[in-house]
Amino acid sequence: MQFVHINGAAMHYDVLHVEGGRPAIVFINSLGTDARVWHHVLPKLEGDFTLVTYDTRGHGLSDRGETPYSIELLARDLAGLIDHLELREVVLVGLSVGGLIAQALYTLRPELVRGMVLSNTGTKIGTADSWQSRISAVEQGGIGSILDAIMERWFTTPFREPGNAAYAGFCNMLVRQDAQGYTGTCAAIRDADFTQAAGKIAVPVLCIAGAKDGSTPPELVKSMADLIAGARFEVIEDAAHIPCVEAPAVHAALIRGFVEQLDEE
Repeated sequence: MQFVHINGAAMHYDVLHVEGGRPAIVFINSLGTDARVWHHVLPKLEGDFTLVTYDTRGHGLSDRGETPYSIELLARDLAGLIDHLELREVVLVGLSVGGLIAQALYTLRPELVRGMVLSNTGTKIGTADSWQSRISAVEQGGIGSILDAIMERWFTTPFREPGNAAYAGFCNMLVRQDAQGYTGTCAAIRDADFTQAAGKIAVPVLCIAGAKDGSTPPELVKSMADLIAGARFEVIEDAAHIPCVEAPAVHAALIRGFVEQLDEE
């Protein structure tokens, strides 16, 4: 575990270094998770690429700081981490809100980005009313009050079997999340809209959807891909909103193929 102060907050990150000319891959977690969400993907890429994971502000071991957040602030946090690590032309892998952060970073600091994998995300996610309702629910009843509804969006029915210890673990991850960090990030998602900016993306992009995703369904991800010149669109079957957990081998293979194609360009 490593830590650095960025924009007034202590940020937790980890780096698996590999020497060579390949671009580093930086993973951005989703709302209510942290860097551990990539646990089953990293071993399938380790040894061939430099891999960077971190906990976004208000998640995991990173500081909460002042809330609510904006996507631009979360992108500046990521830019600060990339600068701290002296990296350039990285591949961003953003899951859900992580995909919004990736798009924001490209808008703010395009020179840092070699390509993007935008997984289970969109240019805009949900409506202002839906996010405000979720914020109110958490403020009134805590994160536990929305657990079942969120898990139905995150994971397929077979994964949510009571006997699945991994499912219990991810329930624990969500309910143990800092409530203010969670609602602060909800506010950032509520206010983010990269629909107009998508047409200006000029790096390779892979857009990934989960066939059974209840948060960012395939048609939403496809609409984002259609706005980005040359973007690829892939659907992972038998996965919902968190394919890096339900289908890590497929998810990692898509990421590997995308990065290796960048090497050839």
